[in-house]
Amino acid sequence: QVQPVESGGGLVQAGGSLRLSCAVSGVIFNINAMGWYRQAPGKQREMVATITRGGSTIIANSVKGRFTISRDNAKNTVYLQMNSLKPEDTAVYYCHVDRISYGGGTPLFNQWGQGTQVTVSS
Repeated sequence: QVQPVESGGGLVQAGGSLRLSCAVSGVIFNINAMGWYRQAPGKQREMVATITRGGSTIIANSVKGRFTISRDNAKNTVYLQMNSLKPEDTAVYYCHVDRISYGGGTPLFNQWGQGTQVTVSS
């Protein structure tokens, strides 16, 4: 099944670092923009960072200077390097892919991963 699968979440102390990964498996021809979103308890899901196939990025102001998004097109994988983590970064982090062209026929649009929990203790 072609879908994004996240890994790398966990529990970390404030000031620490984590690296999230999101891989899309299958016979993939092309993936357009990929990104990371997060949702804290009682809050709406918000964009954290996005990256185009060509490497152009958009980073939320709340994480700018601390988080970095990157991708490996050959591995169909997007990464989120999170440094200087704060308790307010605690959330479920979701990978999003806007369009996947693959060997199964019709492209898939607006695909979400299952989410990975990131908890930052103070």
